Amino acid sequence: MAENTDVVVIGGGYAGVMAANRLSRRQDVTVTLINPRASFVERIRLHQLVAGSHDAVVEYRKVLAEGVDLVVDSVVRIDAAGRGVTLASGGRVGYDHLVYAVGSGSADPSVPGAAEFAHPIATLEDAQRLRPLLDAAPATAAVTVVGAGPTGIETAAELAERGRAVTLVCGGVLGPYLHARGRRSVAGRLAALGVTVFEGPDTKVTAVTADAVRLADGRELPSRVTIWTAGFGVPDLAARSGLSTDALGRLLTDETLTSVDDVRIVAAGDSAAPSGLALRMSCQAAMPLGARAADTVLSRIAEERPETLNQVFAGQCISLGRGAGIFQFAHRNDTALWFHVAGRPGAKLKEVVCKGTVKHLADEAAKPGAYGLHRVSGGADRSRRLEAGQGGTRAAAEQTA
Repeated sequence: MAENTDVVVIGGGYAGVMAANRLSRRQDVTVTLINPRASFVERIRLHQLVAGSHDAVVEYRKVLAEGVDLVVDSVVRIDAAGRGVTLASGGRVGYDHLVYAVGSGSADPSVPGAAEFAHPIATLEDAQRLRPLLDAAPATAAVTVVGAGPTGIETAAELAERGRAVTLVCGGVLGPYLHARGRRSVAGRLAALGVTVFEGPDTKVTAVTADAVRLADGRELPSRVTIWTAGFGVPDLAARSGLSTDALGRLLTDETLTSVDDVRIVAAGDSAAPSGLALRMSCQAAMPLGARAADTVLSRIAEERPETLNQVFAGQCISLGRGAGIFQFAHRNDTALWFHVAGRPGAKLKEVVCKGTVKHLADEAAKPGAYGLHRVSGGADRSRRLEAGQGGTRAAAEQTA
């Protein structure tokens, strides 16, 4: 009789759920998913939760394969030598292989007053705490959103569309990923919604108080509610567990997503740093990485050589309220093209993407292995960058169990 293999997946976001579902394709593999929440969070909808247009959660039974054992708890330490994880509740779960998919959250802001008076939006709990504060504030109260990446833009637009007096502080360029044409389109939509946009090098936030935001050029903007969307950070679980990480704390792996320290640990999603050359934090990367991580584990169980990472991006989509959006198309190396789809068609494309992420997970749950890794194709630019030594770590991709 074949020996059973125990695989533990830490983190139930886009990468972790995809990995867990895909791993369940083998009958002799027991998959345990450990996550601190009992529901799947649609992180790309958290700005909608804040504005009141979506609850941003899905029941796990809709996206998680039946055979996966869900443990609602947090991992406080990984014991790589002993092949086990310690839970916050005091329990311990052993494993033969581990998938590290702990995701990301808000970076700890170093700006004076930001930690005390600004409200992050990177997690479900962040958004749930922010929502009642906005509900309690008068409709005319000044709301300031700090950070002009997708989350900041989406939050500002969503709130302005619902009648809020919103100021967006970029701290630099509006939508830094966007092509100039796409940026002009976004700026026009924000202006139409009444959002006041401060951009340029002098708009970096230097201090936050209970009722104001101070900029580098000395201006002070009144702010009843300040929302902080500038920067991402990752949990320090890998570092606390003695595993090698990059400067941000992401687990260092080779190009098969295998830890440089331990062949039985693979990483996926925002908390992975393949060859020290991490991918853009996004659900667009997380799901293919989750699938690739699962395939690496399955290859090792089968005593086969895992395939290497070959990731490309389609672009970036941003909602601009419920009535408009933008899909910014990109080159295969994840730099923006001149072409984009804006307005109501852009909003429809964004909604297709949001619904599509959940559908991909549900499809993989129903039929493990259904998610096509043609989504992870191309990537010649990454190969060139690795050859040029731009990755912080070059571990051997042909490492085997």
